[in-house]
Amino acid sequence: MSSPAITIGPRVRKSPFYNATIEAGAQAFTIYNHMFMPTSYGDTTAEYWAIVEGVSLWDVAAERQVEIIGPDALALTQLLTPRDIDKCPINRARYVVFVDENGGIVNDAVMYRHAENHFWLSPGDGDVLLWAKGVAAQSGLDVTVREPDASPLQLQGPLAPRVAQKLFGDLATELGYYQFCHTSLEGIPVVLSRTGWSGELGYEIILKDGSKGTALWDLCMAAGAEFNIQAACPSLARSMEGALLSYCSDITLNDSPFTIGMDRLLDIDKPHDYVGKAALQAIAKTGPERRLVGANFGGEPVTPNQHFMDVKFGDDVIGHVTRYCWSPRLEHNIALINVPTAFAATGTTLSLDAGDGWREAEVVDIPWVPAEKIIPAFD
Repeated sequence: MSSPAITIGPRVRKSPFYNATIEAGAQAFTIYNHMFMPTSYGDTTAEYWAIVEGVSLWDVAAERQVEIIGPDALALTQLLTPRDIDKCPINRARYVVFVDENGGIVNDAVMYRHAENHFWLSPGDGDVLLWAKGVAAQSGLDVTVREPDASPLQLQGPLAPRVAQKLFGDLATELGYYQFCHTSLEGIPVVLSRTGWSGELGYEIILKDGSKGTALWDLCMAAGAEFNIQAACPSLARSMEGALLSYCSDITLNDSPFTIGMDRLLDIDKPHDYVGKAALQAIAKTGPERRLVGANFGGEPVTPNQHFMDVKFGDDVIGHVTRYCWSPRLEHNIALINVPTAFAATGTTLSLDAGDGWREAEVVDIPWVPAEKIIPAFD
């Protein structure tokens, strides 16, 4: 099934790197957080291999940051998430989720702690800025919630540390996983962070001056030229291999953190109050009714689904596929499926709608490919 064209116009924001991506050959875009984001430069398989074996540069400025700053910024951030923010040092990042009063996930994010009372949230697609402003308005706390001038590039792939070292020196290779720092590149202010959405070694280079987008892009591409750097986009296959979840696809408001297996990252009994505390404590006692799990299935390479696809046990529809695709390096199809807990055990045989008919699938542990976290010594 072909995808319809997307109209480019002034109503939807363009990233600071938009012109550079057009020059680099971007051929398809989506709208993410009210901003155009590239989704293909024409050959998604070539982009996948650049991410897995080489180095790639992505425009993900659509990961709009939510800044929380002021005397009560820590208190508000504690109120927004079931993770205990007291445990996060300054200049460190953490994966966090936000839930509603029923424990349903409002969104997930990487949280950056810049100072005692200064945070950025980098969420998935959704209006987290408005949600956080609403919670702040009702809290009575002395805090400002706003969108800063902050636009991420991602430098991803096993050769990313070499490119980053050319750009930033030893600072890049000395940063630990989920650590970040404020620095500059030829006078361009940035945040350099050991984070990303590829599962490979990588960085986010967060531009703090939106007028310098093309200049920063060009500096990164020039530094990566000797390593055959490729302009690329977030990869469906690599994100699925690493079980890197996507809000609105793998995660919805109907899911709790227990559904998606993120309860290990929660501090549901932390001493601070937070939205959804009673609901999550109740789910922790009973267990989730549904689980998001992985599944392998055979046959020809599947066409990625454009909507949720049914999952059956016998003749009964019991759940749905959130995403599926062909994994180039595993050489078989993989899926993320949302099913009742009773059918979530590893080894369970189910069937799923592959678009061209039903195929048998087996529930497996995820991730298929663990994240790379340690930068090896250079030759």
